[in-house]
Amino acid sequence: MSHSEESNAKQGGIQVIARAASIMRALGRHPQGLSLAAIAQVVDLPRSTVQRIINALGAEHLVETLGPSGGFRLGPAFGQLISQAQTDIISLVRPHLIALSEQVQESTCLSSLSGDKVYVLDRIVAERELRVVFSIGIHVPATATSRGKVLLAELPEETLRALLPDPLPVCTSKSLAREALLEQLKAIKSCGVANDQDEYIEGLCSYATLLDTYLGSYSISIVAPNSRAATRVEVFQQALQACKQNIEEAIGRAPRETER
Repeated sequence: MSHSEESNAKQGGIQVIARAASIMRALGRHPQGLSLAAIAQVVDLPRSTVQRIINALGAEHLVETLGPSGGFRLGPAFGQLISQAQTDIISLVRPHLIALSEQVQESTCLSSLSGDKVYVLDRIVAERELRVVFSIGIHVPATATSRGKVLLAELPEETLRALLPDPLPVCTSKSLAREALLEQLKAIKSCGVANDQDEYIEGLCSYATLLDTYLGSYSISIVAPNSRAATRVEVFQQALQACKQNIEEAIGRAPRETER
């Protein structure tokens, strides 16, 4: 093989990987699945090209069919990779969670989205007289917590409407109705920070921001009693943004959708 042919083959391989990544990101944003035509439209590639890549991903169980109805979604092998990556994300983020907790003197946590619930991967409990303690592994309504809202805000509106129950779970009298939440999610997507106050547990509030890393999307949050948080909103928001920047610089941000 000549140098020119070898260079072309290398470029072709890189292009295939980039296109496969675009397809998988598109499927990740649409957990209910997409038809072949819809995938081709989202990633702006010929349908025949998408079909070849889907076939290759399917052979590795990274993508699976939706059955007789047609369409595709992320497959079980992708879930296994995510599970393995979560172990990495916990060990990588934990020092930053500890530093954030020590800085603001409140409990902090790392979470991921699991359907319409938010899953607590790790947490640091503040050592003080009145502290917030919550279990690792708990699934709570994403709609009633700041850590869930920042993750939901990244999803397309059609995906949100298909994902969210109607009516939404009511945890307290402050829990939001569905349309009010959808409007709030638009604002969260613009500013990058979410909060909840008495929406999940009365007397507690939390503030969260999105972690957009090559290992996936997660949220970091500060959870505190209302009595201490009322005068510290700006402090919490600035601390979260600084923590987010430090983590994403250390781990590496996810590539933008335009990078193909």
